[in-house]
Amino acid sequence: MPAPVVAVAGAAKTYGNGTRALDPVDLAVHADEFVTLLGPSGCGKTTLLRMVAGLLAPTAGRIRWWGEDALPTEDGARRLAMVFQSPTLMPWARVAANARLPLDLAQVPRAAADAAAREALAGVGLADVEERFPRELSGGMQMRVSIARALVTAPTLLLMDEPFGALDEFTRHKLDTDLAALWQARGLTVLFVTHSIQEAVYLSTRVIVMAARPGRVIADVPVDEPHPRGPRFRGSAQFAALCDTLSTTVARASTEGAR
Repeated sequence: MPAPVVAVAGAAKTYGNGTRALDPVDLAVHADEFVTLLGPSGCGKTTLLRMVAGLLAPTAGRIRWWGEDALPTEDGARRLAMVFQSPTLMPWARVAANARLPLDLAQVPRAAADAAAREALAGVGLADVEERFPRELSGGMQMRVSIARALVTAPTLLLMDEPFGALDEFTRHKLDTDLAALWQARGLTVLFVTHSIQEAVYLSTRVIVMAARPGRVIADVPVDEPHPRGPRFRGSAQFAALCDTLSTTVARASTEGAR
């Protein structure tokens, strides 16, 4: 059996002031999975995601990527990208330049970078806005540019830190559906953070529920429903039952005190 894309083994985080942000966590994410981290504020979801991204070092335990102790740097088949809560676009640059940024930083030749940016923007439904500035776009469109910027490097592992939390419900549902389609079409492995139970059920193949004070995993809930999913799934008895199960688990996570 191939090694997990991400293997978290006893990874914990304690900050210099003594705050235990994350108790030891064990988690394996396999190729083609869509795994969501769900739980109340302060439960360590973003801390864990940032450790998987290599942006934050654990104070105990370890994280392995594709069976290796370090993130690959030159392996096109094993590449990581991250989408943050805010689009964080360059306001002075046009959409095409924002999407192209990772390739510019990697000194990819301009013609190839432009072609990759166009392809990534088309993949998120923004083929006609390349010459606009971010201020000319809606919040949902700005987040699409941010996703295109992550996809432009052709990652195989995509990390997403509550990217749709600030959007209205209609836009959020649309982007959830588009993201699920991208995940399948590109053969991505996704580790996703959200506070939304419905979003977690709609998108995921597994939902990891975390509790706070300190952050820790308390449940691993499979979502064994076929993709693609759509409005009919949102109205189904299976969807309601899964939401109810997760709601009960998250409520328990929210009431458990410090240990």
